[in-house]
Amino acid sequence: MFWEYAGRQNTQGTLDLAIARARALNLQYLLVASCSGETAQLALEQGAGLEIICVTHHNGFQNPGENEMDPAVRQELMQKGVKVLTATHFFAGADRALRNQFGGVYPSEIMAQTLRIMGQGLKVAVEIAIMALDAGLIPYNQEVVSIGGTIEGADTAIVAAPAHSKNFFKTEVREIICMPRSKKIAAD
Repeated sequence: MFWEYAGRQNTQGTLDLAIARARALNLQYLLVASCSGETAQLALEQGAGLEIICVTHHNGFQNPGENEMDPAVRQELMQKGVKVLTATHFFAGADRALRNQFGGVYPSEIMAQTLRIMGQGLKVAVEIAIMALDAGLIPYNQEVVSIGGTIEGADTAIVAAPAHSKNFFKTEVREIICMPRSKKIAAD
């Protein structure tokens, strides 16, 4: 499925397609990028029987020492069985610190920009699958459905077999369930 434009207006459709595909393939894990928790809450409402893992921005992404997700929302998600992962982003970390300090571009940022050719949501979906595997929240060598988005909401879903970060190039995107044709957000 191709959405006309990237962005949050595709969230419900992306979740519908992702959950249907997870069920059709008898997959157990649904990974959702969600900074506020809104997309994770929607996935939880629809994804009965699936293990939902919410991956947030790392602490300090917007403001030093802060996480964008309200602690009450995090607690509510966790009480309902959602695993919430907050960790350094695979494509950021030390390379971003080097860029911020010295300028230039570094290997992991080149990798991220290359994935963005297919859309920000695809980059995010790949990244959160690797992060969840590295954190031990999903089993090794198992397919998952992973959902990412562009700025807010969800617009991309994939079936992936992630590899650990140290073996990134063994990661396989096995299916693209949906993504935006235009990588730009629709004008309001």
